[in-house]
Amino acid sequence: MLTLEAKQSIVSEVAEVIGRAQSVIAAENQGLTVSEMTELRVKAREAGVYLRVVKNTLTRRAVEGSDYACIQEALQGPLLLALSTEDPASAARVLNDFSKDHAKLVVKIVAVNGQLLSAADVSSVANLPTRDEAISQLMAVMKAPVEKFVRTLAEPANKLVRTIAAVRDQKDAA
Repeated sequence: MLTLEAKQSIVSEVAEVIGRAQSVIAAENQGLTVSEMTELRVKAREAGVYLRVVKNTLTRRAVEGSDYACIQEALQGPLLLALSTEDPASAARVLNDFSKDHAKLVVKIVAVNGQLLSAADVSSVANLPTRDEAISQLMAVMKAPVEKFVRTLAEPANKLVRTIAAVRDQKDAA
């Protein structure tokens, strides 16, 4: 049985993480063994995901007044909370990948940037690019027109050089 002080510390800890969270994923974890939960916690820690099993009443208090108050109504049954603070897709990625091998882990709630999504959207959120991937894609898109412009500017000079080389080769052959 948790004491009042323990409950208050859990609520304040979860509320502090939720205040920084970019996404909140909740999943049913009934039937997972201790070793499977340990494996999930290790994967979450490696991905920078805050993972915690919290009573729904305490979670409701923690999200009260935050961007993620939208999940309060969906909190039903025993749930595992996964919160991403750095990358919005990391929690979804961890739980989605883990649920592929462990059917007993079922995602129930998906919320990104304060918006409640369908639980089926977990794979869509998991497939979002990481920050570094998004930056590299943006840089590739920004770089393409400049490269084409430079190639277009260089082409007349290249064509002149090829023409002179062809004339030289013709004279050498004759």
